[in-house]
Amino acid sequence: MNLSDFNKVQDFSSRRTFLKRSLSSLGAFAIGDLLAGSDGQNIWKGTLGSGTHIQPKVKRVIHLCMAGGPSHLETFDYKPELEKLHGQAMPESFTKGEQLAQLQGSALRVMGPEFGFERHGESGMMINNQFPHIASVADDIAVVRSMYTEQINHDPAHTFFNTGSIIPGRPCMGAWTLYGLGSVSSNLPGYVVLTSEGGGQAQPISSKQWHNGFLPSKFQGVQLQSKGDPVYYVNNPNGINRDAQGDLINTINGLNHLHLEESHDREIAARIAQYELAFKMQASVPELTDFANEPQHVLDLYGCQPGDGSFASNCLMARRLAERGVRFIQLYHRGWDHHGGLKQNFPVAAKHVDQGTAALIKDLKMRGMLDDTLVIWGGEFGRTPMAQGTGRDHHIKGFSVFFAGGGIKGGTVYGSTDELGYAATEHPTSIHDLHMTMLHLLGVDHKQHTFRFQGRDFRLTDVHGHLIKGILA
Repeated sequence: MNLSDFNKVQDFSSRRTFLKRSLSSLGAFAIGDLLAGSDGQNIWKGTLGSGTHIQPKVKRVIHLCMAGGPSHLETFDYKPELEKLHGQAMPESFTKGEQLAQLQGSALRVMGPEFGFERHGESGMMINNQFPHIASVADDIAVVRSMYTEQINHDPAHTFFNTGSIIPGRPCMGAWTLYGLGSVSSNLPGYVVLTSEGGGQAQPISSKQWHNGFLPSKFQGVQLQSKGDPVYYVNNPNGINRDAQGDLINTINGLNHLHLEESHDREIAARIAQYELAFKMQASVPELTDFANEPQHVLDLYGCQPGDGSFASNCLMARRLAERGVRFIQLYHRGWDHHGGLKQNFPVAAKHVDQGTAALIKDLKMRGMLDDTLVIWGGEFGRTPMAQGTGRDHHIKGFSVFFAGGGIKGGTVYGSTDELGYAATEHPTSIHDLHMTMLHLLGVDHKQHTFRFQGRDFRLTDVHGHLIKGILA
């Protein structure tokens, strides 16, 4: 054996001895920490640490995403002129040279609102009569009627709404929030996603909508299943108890720690945190999803049966997640893609989400949590004032979303579209403006909240973003 070979054997032996000792000490330390449920060491505190750029109004965000694009003309944007012109040719002055989705080159005819509107609350807010429960919280919400976006098809429009970019691979707003502010919970993810469907064509939702992009992977959203086991493999296999599972996690993370010391790869650090969080979730998730301690009047408020996979059940889950310190919660309801059968399908979709949405706002308010929670409701775009057979096509020039919670001036209507609901006219509001306002309410200056990647500083709002002052208290 030459000197080089001897050094290799000695190095291997030293590494093996070091590994054995490291695993032993790490195992004793980490399993004790995990089994004791310590809240201290592995919680991501955020890049802002204990402070924020500005005084925060809220601690968390619940985004209720109406996937598929609900029609603003059948929700919060009443247009009597549209009603008068029903069936007539759409004035060319509105549409000439404009980008349309499936109506391009078709004869365009006006389609009046299929359902009536009424005034609600002390504010007298006009809300479609298919939303009686949301109407009951009219004085708690602020409707922005002048939203616009850049993408006319579902998947890129969701990408733009979530990331502020038409380029896939950028971090979503939930990941940016968790990166900056950190998590409060030690045994649940800081960013959770739930989905439901019903009421029409259910466009698929890709997991890239809650992806971390170029941020470390520990900031991506974690999807919980709405029916059955909320997390796959949350239970240990037969014959494996919690102590044995803990030993396995410690062994794996011991190896990962050694690799991290050598490579300084941030993804290895993320992997360590994810293994430890997954271990803790095996204890925390069953408790989270056990609604046995929810009083009947709360279940009646939401109108759900626990574990039925409904949007209403997900809304109740969102409140429970918020109580347990989850920073960003997204609920996707797929069923708003009404190219046809609007009159038949829209009421079904509305019924799926109406009661749960209002119940969430009321429940948070009763518990004193609405003051430090921001609720955002809306889809990726709106729908055309022109008919597409018995429905409406995709539309990006004007649509509505609403906000509720801390820092929001309830009973407010901000901005408007033209007389036919085609384009935002008063206070046009971009997706970047929504993101900037959300971060502002969380206490984050969007210009300072950046991440260095490929030689430049990126941010959620790119080079855009204005505060939606008119909805702020």
